[in-house]
Amino acid sequence: MVSDDAYGATIAKLRLARSLTELRVNAGFTANHVCDILNWGRGKVGRFEANQWKRPEMSDIRDLLRFYEADDSTCREVEDLAMRARFRPWWRDYQDIFDNEFPGFEADADRIRMFTPLVIPGLLQTPDYIDALMRAGGKPPAWRRRAAEARMRRQQILDRDKSTVPQVEAVIAEASLMYRWGSRTERREQLLHLAELGQRPNIRLHLQRFADGPPPGMFSAVHIFDYAGEPSLVFAESDHAIQEVTDPEYVTGYIESYDRAVDVALEPMDTALYLRQLAERLE
Repeated sequence: MVSDDAYGATIAKLRLARSLTELRVNAGFTANHVCDILNWGRGKVGRFEANQWKRPEMSDIRDLLRFYEADDSTCREVEDLAMRARFRPWWRDYQDIFDNEFPGFEADADRIRMFTPLVIPGLLQTPDYIDALMRAGGKPPAWRRRAAEARMRRQQILDRDKSTVPQVEAVIAEASLMYRWGSRTERREQLLHLAELGQRPNIRLHLQRFADGPPPGMFSAVHIFDYAGEPSLVFAESDHAIQEVTDPEYVTGYIESYDRAVDVALEPMDTALYLRQLAERLE
């Protein structure tokens, strides 16, 4: 099993930002007013509340709690969030690969839902598949190596203790399985890897076959992260980046489209059988 001291840090930071906003609003101050009274540069409180910080300073948090005259219970809760948010996550070492908090939100999710129509979802890729995909992208070799390392590191969430391992569901398009990359053995191993992952109690894989036509309303790569007590987050993936979808209407639309894609795809048991049949053709 894999342990991760930074598990929960990204969501804790998000909740911390929201808690500080609520405390300020309830106290009746504007963000700039707080900055002026505390002798801070204007914009500092606004950055905190917009979650535009990497590692909250405990001295700043305690100054705000005193200023807002928070009660003891609130102070303990907010300080606990701040302490958890201060863990330095591994992806901070890969800022050339990630330009946002995507890997943190992925790592903290209770449930992960994925749809990537042209490639196998990153969490489910074998090292050989990752290497072939990176080489096809045209990036410099040094970047490709780091990106491959980061992708393998992301996959470690699937091996966490059962108390923290996320529930994972993915719709895999048959198109993503049919490209002629690498050797026949490597392609077969990727298919069997998917079939084996699908046997885990926390992973459900659905195959969207050519014979069933395109999934209704779902054509772009999407990651949906669900959390206890938090709204779901949606990240859309392109060739250049993975960006958070912030418009509530689009978030709802992506989730509804994903559910429709699941409805017309194979169930997990049938998916495993189909994957093994595809693998047999490569023997």
